[in-house]
Amino acid sequence: MQNIRNIAIIAHVDHGKTTLVDKILYFTNQFRENENAGELILDNNDLERERGITIVSKNVSVTYKDVKINIIDTPGHADFGGEVERVLKMADGVVLLVDAFEGPMPQTRFVTGKALALGIKPIVVVNKVDKENCRPDEVYESVFDLFFNLGATEDQLDFPVLYGSSKQGWMSTDWKQPTTDFTDLLEAILDHIPAPKVSEGTLQMQVTSLDYSTFVGRIAIGRIARGTIKENQPVSLVKRDGKIVKSRVKELQVFEGLGRIKVPEVHAGDICAVVGIEGFDIGDTIADFENPEQLEVMSIDEPTMNMLFTINNSPFFGKEGKLVTSRNIYDRLQKELEKNLALRVVPTESPDAWLVYGRGILHLSVLIETMRREGYELQVGQPQVIVKEIDGVKCEPIEELVVDVPAEVSGKVIELVTQRKGELLIMEAKGDMQHLEFSIPSRGIIGLRNNVLTATAGEAVMAHRLKGYEPWKGTIPKRMAGVLISLDTGSTTAYSIDKLQDRGRFFVDPGVDIYEGQILGEHIRDNDLTINVTKGKQLTNMRASGSDDNTRIAPAIKFSLEECMEYIQADEYIEVTPQSMRLRKIYLTENERKVNAKKFQ
Repeated sequence: MQNIRNIAIIAHVDHGKTTLVDKILYFTNQFRENENAGELILDNNDLERERGITIVSKNVSVTYKDVKINIIDTPGHADFGGEVERVLKMADGVVLLVDAFEGPMPQTRFVTGKALALGIKPIVVVNKVDKENCRPDEVYESVFDLFFNLGATEDQLDFPVLYGSSKQGWMSTDWKQPTTDFTDLLEAILDHIPAPKVSEGTLQMQVTSLDYSTFVGRIAIGRIARGTIKENQPVSLVKRDGKIVKSRVKELQVFEGLGRIKVPEVHAGDICAVVGIEGFDIGDTIADFENPEQLEVMSIDEPTMNMLFTINNSPFFGKEGKLVTSRNIYDRLQKELEKNLALRVVPTESPDAWLVYGRGILHLSVLIETMRREGYELQVGQPQVIVKEIDGVKCEPIEELVVDVPAEVSGKVIELVTQRKGELLIMEAKGDMQHLEFSIPSRGIIGLRNNVLTATAGEAVMAHRLKGYEPWKGTIPKRMAGVLISLDTGSTTAYSIDKLQDRGRFFVDPGVDIYEGQILGEHIRDNDLTINVTKGKQLTNMRASGSDDNTRIAPAIKFSLEECMEYIQADEYIEVTPQSMRLRKIYLTENERKVNAKKFQ
């Protein structure tokens, strides 16, 4: 039987997981000499490349000294924690990457806690030791303290530690003595990560992720916990609720390099892809045909936020997208539920609207962005946090917020966070930066990033993770300014925008089609103002040297999808189409808004 090691690579966002996997693939000669696969090979969808983050976990395998090492690259962002939780089930060990300057961050704590609770053996890699101001020895100490605080066992506390730079392609047991390659890391994996435990008995394999092929349909991916699986073998699929469905394996594939190869059988301990099983979900068990035994169903942390998804009913619906009906949107959300475990979709009283529950703003915005790129048109409402009643007390989700910021502007950040019911827990110097830790309601984080980046001239680094539920903290101030709303449908003119610039800042350029009720800009006061920007200049045949000045218009403010989600209020929607994003009021006419004003107070 083949010698196997299964490892997951976990870390906070941007600490270098995907780069490390790239370099291991190059080091173990997975590419031809003349082949240039580029960087961040595993971040292969457009959204991942644009944002520079991993969204979906990926499997690859390399062979070193005749040992097959299955590597699972995981996302680092807290909003994709559901993705990390389920793939840890496939691993026997984790490589925990920590930045040599930043040290353990909130997400490091989250994923490490999950791994230690599953009894997985860790290897710690202090990465980016080539950075200036780095402090590898202090970071090692803080990782040890983190493990101790998370209740690690004696064996887990006795973790091997390596230092190096993924980017420069070396790892060493001593950061002062750089090596030239990854030998030390791969040796540590072989020495310290246990081979998969193989218990005797009939087949058991839990589906932990899925793939889709246009030729064969859905493919189940998971690790075989017990027994052997063969091509054409009849099996039982044990659903999460215990229901048993009989099925047959058509084809088996194992991971090799960046791809998969077809094999006749796979033994316990290896990770494989099974083709031909219908109707499976993540968490189901593929078991023996005659005596099926279910593996423990994986539990995933609950979502903390919801948003209303509804059809696009603006005057411009159907102009840019192909998929616009409620049936299209509903089918797409159901399809997403199959692979996105941390998501929930709940119907509302309206047949055209659904409440979509997710882990955070980024989790939901990635879904919306993916849908608009696929040709969908939809509208989404303001993100709302999920409130629970615990022992008769109204409770809300509380997050741990970490901000690294230049010392001279730390006062502004503290003021902004405390206005939103945040409590300062830790304040310490880290090189030239000030390290701040807060406890803050999830409601307070919505819209905070924008304000903090503005106050610190873009120099703040923010990260947060869910801590738990605590009693309701009271009201949090909303957006201070009102908005400028279009009075008319038509095309914007430079003349009108120029004349109205003293009323606020605009989100639209001249010459853009707009409709009544669309939000065109931010008012300088706290009330909403209806304006007409479709009016042109009255032309006469008289000319005067002073009155014919050229219009001077400030550039329009352009929001990203997340910024739109953080900006809107309860009586507003974001209209999302494949080509544009517009902010609008739910009720488009002035009269309707007055009649329904009480609903949103």
